[in-house]
Amino acid sequence: MAKQVPYKIYLSESELPKRWYNLRADMKEKRDPILNPGTGKPVTADELSQILVTELANQEMDVTNRYIDIPEEIQSFYRMYRPSPLVRAYCLEKALDTPAHIFYKFEGGNTSGSHKLNSAAAQVYYAKHQGLTHLTTETGAGQWGTALSMACGFFDIDLKVYMVKASANQKPYRKAVMETFGAHVTPSPSNTTRVGRQILSKDPTTGGSLGCAISEAIETATLTDNCRYVLGSVLDHVALHQSVIGLEAKAAFEQYDLYPDIIIGCAGGGSNLAGLIAPFMGDKLAGKRNPYFIAAEPASCPSMSRGRYAYDFGDIGRTTPLMKMYTLGSGFIPSPNHAGGLRYHGMSPIVSKLYHDGHLDEARAVEQTRVFEAACTFAKHEGTLVAPESAHAIRVAMDEAIKCRETGQAKTILFGLSGTGYFDLAAYMEYQNGQMTDFIPTDEDLERGLASLPILPK
Repeated sequence: MAKQVPYKIYLSESELPKRWYNLRADMKEKRDPILNPGTGKPVTADELSQILVTELANQEMDVTNRYIDIPEEIQSFYRMYRPSPLVRAYCLEKALDTPAHIFYKFEGGNTSGSHKLNSAAAQVYYAKHQGLTHLTTETGAGQWGTALSMACGFFDIDLKVYMVKASANQKPYRKAVMETFGAHVTPSPSNTTRVGRQILSKDPTTGGSLGCAISEAIETATLTDNCRYVLGSVLDHVALHQSVIGLEAKAAFEQYDLYPDIIIGCAGGGSNLAGLIAPFMGDKLAGKRNPYFIAAEPASCPSMSRGRYAYDFGDIGRTTPLMKMYTLGSGFIPSPNHAGGLRYHGMSPIVSKLYHDGHLDEARAVEQTRVFEAACTFAKHEGTLVAPESAHAIRVAMDEAIKCRETGQAKTILFGLSGTGYFDLAAYMEYQNGQMTDFIPTDEDLERGLASLPILPK
């Protein structure tokens, strides 16, 4: 007889992952190489090290080692807030009258309020180990900026954060939290950088984008002594660090001899989704299991469902190497909606490759009014106020659970609850007041962004 599953399943401290799982080692077809935009040739770790922390550049290039040891200092940092619980959403199941078994991996139980701290701690540790004294970054909704501020405060490294202006205006208290940990925060685009001034000269009222903020952060890093640029999503080494999410979730399921049929993650740059699905995708690639994977993205910035699989820059200033990914074009400026951290023009090269090859089954774009409807339903029945990003996954999980009600199938659904929404109250108020609208870009809007795709050197 199966054991009764409790509301929350916690691993013991001794069961915390000691190694990150490198999904790329199990991908029979690797993602396409990162290219130098000047030569069109694959970049080397040495070239990446001019921008990134050296060890992170090495991890970015590692496609052979299945597991990479987590240094003891990072494990010690993780113990302050990990393990995170795997939660059975019994109350939501009852409210939906569904036979589905709904689980979520809750990553909001730390001061940053999100999963971002898993990679922030690792990246700052390696920067400190290298002897760096300054870091720069961008942030959209503010979760990554907050997490990195916490890690930099802990390891005593100076941090400059460029926060997307639309989000900075929506969430002023995020800035206060970052500054509490010692970070310097600038709304982006700003007049403090060359690329920022160029963007403002073309559109003084722009709300900015992650592509804008990345350009400013990279420019500042290259002009600052003993400094490197770090980022909280998209790149492979970030997905590597986030594998702790999926590793813990899988271990918790194994305690009760369970395995998810459907796995759902919100998808902006791809770090939360990649981390959640990593070990389960490894099983699928090995032919052991066949879960159905869904990437939930905003209809206002549909990089996977309506984008193009192509080489593109990671920023609007076209300063990064070229990555093969699903993209709307680095020149695409999303509407200033409340998807926050999901307003990025491109998608993780790993996630993109898995989707392109059919291993990641579906990318589903959802409108923000339906997203906030799901967030409010979840808050009423599960007692947690979630971030708008996480609510995309909740919306899709609820839709799948309703399908189970209609078909009578008792599927096991897992979704990633990547963070809490206590800095998103303006958005919740807008929804409750009936003032929230949906913006879905037209084909013409998308074509303008895609027109910025680079022509590769021959």
